Amino acid sequence: MRDQHLIAMGLGAAAALVLATLPAAAQAGKPHAQVTITNQRTVPLTSFEIATAGEQPRLVAKLAKPLAPGKSVALKLNKPQGCAYTVQGKFDDEAASDADMDLCRDRVIRLTE
Repeated sequence: MRDQHLIAMGLGAAAALVLATLPAAAQAGKPHAQVTITNQRTVPLTSFEIATAGEQPRLVAKLAKPLAPGKSVALKLNKPQGCAYTVQGKFDDEAASDADMDLCRDRVIRLTE
């Protein structure tokens, strides 16, 4: 993991999303087959969804069960298309987040305070 980008999330004073990029693994125009989500917050991540961008988004990945603090999970992308995606997460403390991502470049999502 060379570069890290910080994307401020709509979490009030709660969390931010840190994207760890792996440039060597990225292929232009083709997203990774799976994305790893790491919950580095002190509360469980209760839901997390990844959808295609645009006017008619299509869900490509969803967290199956809550993710405890300090844990990680790999989400397989279902029929991904293009690079632009929207991610949305909700936490046990009612904090919520959403961000636009380039999943051709980024494949690790770290949720932090």
